[in-house]
Amino acid sequence: MKLEHKNLKNNLQQILAGVYAPAQLNEFLPELIERIAKFDSVNNKKLWVDQNDIMLITYGDSIQKENEVPMRTLRNFLSRNVKDYISAVHILPCFPYTSDDGFSVVDYWKINPELGDWNDVNALSQDFDLMFDGVINHISKSSDWFKSYLAGDEEYKNFFVEALPDRDYSSVTRPRALPLLTTFETAHGQKHIWTTFSEDQIDLNFRHPEVFAKIVELLLFYAQQGASFIRLDAIGFMWKELDTPCIHQPQCHALVQAMRAIVESVTPHVKLITETNVPHKDNISYFGNGENEAHLVYQFPLPPLTLHTLQTGNSEKIVEWMSELEPCSDKTTFFNFLASHDGIGVRPVEGILNKQQVDHLKNVVLTNGGRVSFKDNGDGTQSPYELNINYFDAVSDIDASEEVNVDRFMTAQSILLSLAGVPGIYVHSLLGSTNDTYGLEKLGYNRAINREKLQSDIIERELNDPNHRRHKVLERYKTLLSARKGEKAFAPSASQRIIQTNSKLVTMVRNESVAVVVNISNESVELDTRCLLDDLNRDILTDEVVMTTVTLQPYQTMWLKNEQ
Repeated sequence: MKLEHKNLKNNLQQILAGVYAPAQLNEFLPELIERIAKFDSVNNKKLWVDQNDIMLITYGDSIQKENEVPMRTLRNFLSRNVKDYISAVHILPCFPYTSDDGFSVVDYWKINPELGDWNDVNALSQDFDLMFDGVINHISKSSDWFKSYLAGDEEYKNFFVEALPDRDYSSVTRPRALPLLTTFETAHGQKHIWTTFSEDQIDLNFRHPEVFAKIVELLLFYAQQGASFIRLDAIGFMWKELDTPCIHQPQCHALVQAMRAIVESVTPHVKLITETNVPHKDNISYFGNGENEAHLVYQFPLPPLTLHTLQTGNSEKIVEWMSELEPCSDKTTFFNFLASHDGIGVRPVEGILNKQQVDHLKNVVLTNGGRVSFKDNGDGTQSPYELNINYFDAVSDIDASEEVNVDRFMTAQSILLSLAGVPGIYVHSLLGSTNDTYGLEKLGYNRAINREKLQSDIIERELNDPNHRRHKVLERYKTLLSARKGEKAFAPSASQRIIQTNSKLVTMVRNESVAVVVNISNESVELDTRCLLDDLNRDILTDEVVMTTVTLQPYQTMWLKNEQ
């Protein structure tokens, strides 16, 4: 055994001691190391993120062209329009699936033929870093794994979580207003199977070491196929323990730590990002000790807090929250985003916004054409889980002009792009989309409102029209992104100091060299910049000279620095 493999084995022995019994580990680990050793090491890629890392979030077929493979269309479109501004692409699940727009995966190792094949993915990886989805909490009921289990195949008998229906499951955290257990007929009779998200999404049983081994092989396979980031979807639910919430269990954290140790040993450039749409404290727990668990965690409070800020014209809550953010280590950072394929999560602002403030957001979203999704609390009650709406419409003022709403939307984006972390921009934000009411009505589920499929030729035409909303939004993005990439002050590791100035402003200092001033209101605001940094004299967004006192127009952003 090579020294590095021996070191990895010893490391995994320690990490997994609280997950598997000693006898299991003694039998399981040597075989796991052998399987890991079959993958080629990758050591020639950038190991950590900087200000140049800007990620686009998209489905493989969000942009389509008649008679062309969607993944090819995506690559061509991005190369033509945003290659100089976007460094990475998060391809939402692009595997064969049966439901949930890709998140009920039938086969982890194949590309959905309706999107393309691995050659198309590899071609995209030549132009952009890629993030793949590791949908590893659950798998489709149509997968070979589950069909083999139903048929009584001995190899798969422990791959899924069997449960007794008469037990008390009231302590279990429920992300959906759906039954926790689903009944299936198997070769061994009727079984009640754990299905956290839907009857088509069968939870994997990580108590069985072979399941963990299969998932490790999968993650390394994705790395070999060009992944620089791997998103661990719904990872908090991975370990089931009765009489607990069955979320964020110590065993769950240990499994993520083991994944990181393995990935770092073979493909050290791959960053793991945990998707845990939960209150902030639980979310950042996946940083571990700052170097042993997730490289990135989603900044889930940011979307609802930014929405609250724009819809109240008051920055106090977001500034207070930003001020309390603990600095990340030099090996961890936040994945900042405002919009995604999902809605705007409500749970992350528990303890930050009160019920009246959340109700206000609900009412704004409903007024602006959106929907509200609910979760089951386990006691017969339901509470808001997610606000389903396109982010442009979410932050809009229905009584304002489109020009003003573009300003409001880009103000929100400027907050996103100013914060410490790696920014993720959803394709429909980048392209200035609005609510897809047709898709919502046609498909019948709330998240469809923000998952529209766009025709490449139409979008190109609209992007080339200076009067069109899409053109205005993209050009404003380009200004922000170019400036951001040119300043080391916006590196994820650069310091961030939040300054309380005015309830109509969000103000901060990055790396003690660039001052960020964002007017989130519909009024002009005057600011003496000496409260931020001394001798600020240029706005890098406009390349204009500024005086000590600046006047920000409604919804204006300034990035100020001292240039001799």
